[in-house]
Amino acid sequence: MKKDELKKHLYECLRFEVMMSEKPFSWTRTLHKALKCPDRRFNFWWRIVSFLYHSESKTSKMLAKKINRKLIQKYNTEIQPGTQIGPGLTVSHFLSVVINECTVIGRNFKIRQNSTIGIPGRTDNSTSARIVIGDNVEVGAGSCIIGDDLVIGSNVTIGAMSFINKSIPDNSVVYTEKILVIRGK
Repeated sequence: MKKDELKKHLYECLRFEVMMSEKPFSWTRTLHKALKCPDRRFNFWWRIVSFLYHSESKTSKMLAKKINRKLIQKYNTEIQPGTQIGPGLTVSHFLSVVINECTVIGRNFKIRQNSTIGIPGRTDNSTSARIVIGDNVEVGAGSCIIGDDLVIGSNVTIGAMSFINKSIPDNSVVYTEKILVIRGK
């Protein structure tokens, strides 16, 4: 993205996630909400990290990584700086959420605790693998989305404790069937 596009994306995300207002973007309102509302601080700082990381400057990338390390320590949530996420990111519970930078996510994405999105380990150092997630997707607690070149459509709900390694079409509800077996001795 070009610098103007990056700035426009940053402002839209901050307005939607931190200001939570239809009013035009304002740094004063955004900073006020980020300070006043602790539940919005992660989004504020992660959006700054993403903006800095996608900037051309090597210094900006280094600063982005440093801030992101602090976010990981404070929130136990690791969304890598290279991840592309549209406006409307919601992390319901900041505990063990991991999103790899190979991921491109649309608008209004909601993820819950202990969930992972990423690609399996590689030995060929290829960075062409992608996981593309559409708009209005919810990921339940304890879910794993792991694979190369996965596409998860828009308006998808992934149930708790699900393992996803295949693409999912639009307008789907997906879950991994669980069976409880109790055997006596």
